[in-house]
Amino acid sequence: MTFTQKFTLFLAAAALFPLSPLWAHRMWILPSSTVLSGSEAWITVDAAVSNTLFVFEHRPLRLEGLSILGPGGSRPAPQNLHTGQFRSSFDLKLNTPGTYRISLADSSVMASWKENGEVKRWRGSPDQMAAHVPAGAPELQITRMSSRVETYVTLGKPSREALAPAGAGLEIIPVTHPTDLAAGEEAVFALLMEGKPAAGIELTAVQGAGRHVDKPFEQKFSSGPDGRVRLSFPAPGYYWLQAAAGDAAPGRGGSRATCVLVLEVLPQ
Repeated sequence: MTFTQKFTLFLAAAALFPLSPLWAHRMWILPSSTVLSGSEAWITVDAAVSNTLFVFEHRPLRLEGLSILGPGGSRPAPQNLHTGQFRSSFDLKLNTPGTYRISLADSSVMASWKENGEVKRWRGSPDQMAAHVPAGAPELQITRMSSRVETYVTLGKPSREALAPAGAGLEIIPVTHPTDLAAGEEAVFALLMEGKPAAGIELTAVQGAGRHVDKPFEQKFSSGPDGRVRLSFPAPGYYWLQAAAGDAAPGRGGSRATCVLVLEVLPQ
């Protein structure tokens, strides 16, 4: 089994089973800067899975599914992609003033069924399922999973084109501009499922305080009827937001969608 297959299986298990705090590994992508000046600039972006936020101590986050959307719909290409033991990374040159959305998105399917009295299992991308999973097979159980990990950076004056919803899976869409957040000020986010407002979805906000704070800020919120969540961040720094939705459970299939958004909050 390849590392990518093992990691996919880990994410599937994490979606299906509650994890204790000790094993609650979190996916994230972290830019070296979120607000830059000038007509062009470089950033480096790290991607990893860890227990302690923004500390390289568990696994790299693979860069398959990486998407970068820039001002005016531009698609700048990442450079110097690398995956090591604890993190993946790449460099990105910002050539046009405005806001950029950096995303890692994935969707997958796990299926199990009976064939001649034997349990068969398969996992892969949704578009490959028909070729590998017999329709109407006895005791067929299908679990559909989608995940999205995102962050934003701005060169010069902020823009909003990159904030438009992708319209697929679960998304945390900033209403307050994501690179114009200040400690103590209210910020508004919209939770969307397949492009539509998602009410009653839990959003967890965690301060990325590293290993040097005993109890970093962590709070849970619930989206209102319009899918919106209002919150304020108590101190400057990087924060990790996660939303999850679905009914997947062992033994009965279902669906599970998660979305992570990493933000930098500045001093007032």
